[in-house]
Amino acid sequence: MDLEGKAIGVSGIGCSGRMFMVIPIDTISTAHGRAPDVATGIKRSLGGRPFVFTIQGDGDAIAIGAGALINAAGRAEKITVLMNNNATYGTTGGQLAPTTLMGQVTTTSPAGRTPEMGYPVHVAELLATIKGVCYSARGAVNTPANYQKTKKYIKTAFQKQVDGVGFSFVETLTACPPDWHMTPMQSLEFIEKKMIPEFPLGEFKNVEKID
Repeated sequence: MDLEGKAIGVSGIGCSGRMFMVIPIDTISTAHGRAPDVATGIKRSLGGRPFVFTIQGDGDAIAIGAGALINAAGRAEKITVLMNNNATYGTTGGQLAPTTLMGQVTTTSPAGRTPEMGYPVHVAELLATIKGVCYSARGAVNTPANYQKTKKYIKTAFQKQVDGVGFSFVETLTACPPDWHMTPMQSLEFIEKKMIPEFPLGEFKNVEKID
């Protein structure tokens, strides 16, 4: 898409931010949950010229960062948020996250998540209800086919920003073998059999303009 020299990446606190170590673009690391706020500041202060996107984990984006995420979406900020959902706090030890599945064992739900702990938050569907959002989708990277579909979702989300339509978002179901206490192959099976039934894949909103 010829965006590499025009892009600025903003990372939250978490494993996902490490991807910026291997791609040659300008990046900034922010306080936990504040990536959409910083991305907004960059985009607006530079007159909307740069292409600005965030990389965040589910704990970063929809737990401590829920206010930043939802308000950026409500303002139709012309940024793109990419959220990796591994149903846990991957960096800090595997605690229960807003996306943790019912019955899932974590360090803070050793007997499994119960209704008293709340229910998994469906972020892609939630953001699709906000008027300022022009694109919201969920993909996965557990199979080659899902990987290719997720790449298309991300490209579409990026194009929405290039076209100046509004806020765009892609959630990706990803594995965390260490915190899930699984082998890599078991983790891929967990995504297929447990995560995808809870978090269905696909596009939830795709509009050409926001009225």
